[in-house]
Amino acid sequence: MTTKDWRQVILKAGFHKPDSEMCLLEAVAWYSGEPWSDKPACVSPTLAAFGRAWNDGMRSDEEREQLKQYIPMLIGTVDSSKESVRGFMAMDWLCRVYLVAWLRLVHLDAPAQALIDHPAVVDYQTMASVSPIVNAAWAAAWAAAARDADTAAWDAAKAATTAAGAAAAAKAATAAARAAAAAAKAAAKAAAAAARAAAMAAAAGAAAGAALEPTVRELQESAHQLFQNMIATAAGRPS
Repeated sequence: MTTKDWRQVILKAGFHKPDSEMCLLEAVAWYSGEPWSDKPACVSPTLAAFGRAWNDGMRSDEEREQLKQYIPMLIGTVDSSKESVRGFMAMDWLCRVYLVAWLRLVHLDAPAQALIDHPAVVDYQTMASVSPIVNAAWAAAWAAAARDADTAAWDAAKAATTAAGAAAAAKAATAAARAAAAAAKAAAKAAAAAARAAAMAAAAGAAAGAALEPTVRELQESAHQLFQNMIATAAGRPS
C-alpha cells in the first residue's frame, strides 16, 4: 500500500521531468509506483487521453485542482472490452450535452431539441444517425453567428463547431481503440475550451463573460460526471 499523499500534489499543464511538477497522468504514474510517464500502464488509454487533454486545457492551476480527485480513481482502469464504450460515452456527451448547451445559449432551440430527442450515441450506428443532426446544428450556429456580432454568440457558435468537428474526426477513425481515445480527447478539450471562451469573452466585456459563465459551470459539472461514469465502466466496477 502506497504511503504517498496524492492530495498534496499540485497539478501543472504539460509534460514534466521526474521529481518536478506533474500533470494528472504523471501524478497517477507516480502514485501507483510506475516509471515516470504521462501514459501509465495502469490507466485506460481512453481515460488517459481524456485526462491529459483536460489537465492541459484548464485555465489555471487553481482550476486544475479539481482533477486531483482522479489520481487514485484512474488506477486499474485498463479493460480493453470497455474502450469503445467509453469512447461512445464521450461522443454522446459532445453531441447531446456540450453542443446542446451552446445551441441553447444562442437560442437555437430546434437543433438543440433534435439532438436531445436522438437516442444516446452507443455504437457506430447511432453515431452515424446523429451526424446529420450535428451537421445541421453546425450550419445553424454559424449562420446565427454571421447575423449576430455579439461576442457571446460568436463564442457559442465556435464551441458548437468544435463539437461537430470532433464528431466527424472520431467517426473517421477506423480502429475502435483509436476512435475511443479520439472522442475522449475531443470531449475533454471541449470542456476546457468552454472555460477559455468565457475568459476571452470576459476580457472583451463584462456582460459577454457573464453571459457565458453559467454555461461554462454547467458543462464543467457535466464533464466531471462524464469522466466519473467513464471510469466506472472499468472491470469490476458498476457501469
